Amino acid sequence: NGVNGFTLDQAIGEFVLTHPDMKIPSRGKIYSFNEGNFFDWDEPLQKYVNDVKSGKGESGDNYSARYIGSMVGDIHRTILYGGIFGYPGDAKNPNGKIRLMYEGAPMSFIVEQAGGKCSDGSQRIMDISPTDVHQRIPVFLGSAEDVAELESYYHK
Repeated sequence: NGVNGFTLDQAIGEFVLTHPDMKIPSRGKIYSFNEGNFFDWDEPLQKYVNDVKSGKGESGDNYSARYIGSMVGDIHRTILYGGIFGYPGDAKNPNGKIRLMYEGAPMSFIVEQAGGKCSDGSQRIMDISPTDVHQRIPVFLGSAEDVAELESYYHK
């Protein structure tokens, strides 16, 4: 039923509602991927990142890179400002490193409740039936239009 953001008020020692009914923008201008692994990614992802960086994506905007390295922090920013967060599979970890049951699915639930979209590159994360409690998956979460655009690179 939506997403509400709370902030700790240290003066009273309680969390206070500071961001009611958070909605992720339908498109952003920020991508959040660990580009240190760029050359280990598959070709569709490399092309997508190069295109959005250079303004050749669907929006025509040059996207900025912002990567904290903490999924919670990166997703928080993505919900506030839009864009896309990804932790893809690569040559070293083809299934990615994010665990479906206790990282990918919970974060996907929050992002979707805020109006975003979540995918493993080909299917909705919340539609994946787990085969193992520690199952790993690639994830792309964020603004619906940004995630849909990324998925289109895998269908070309």
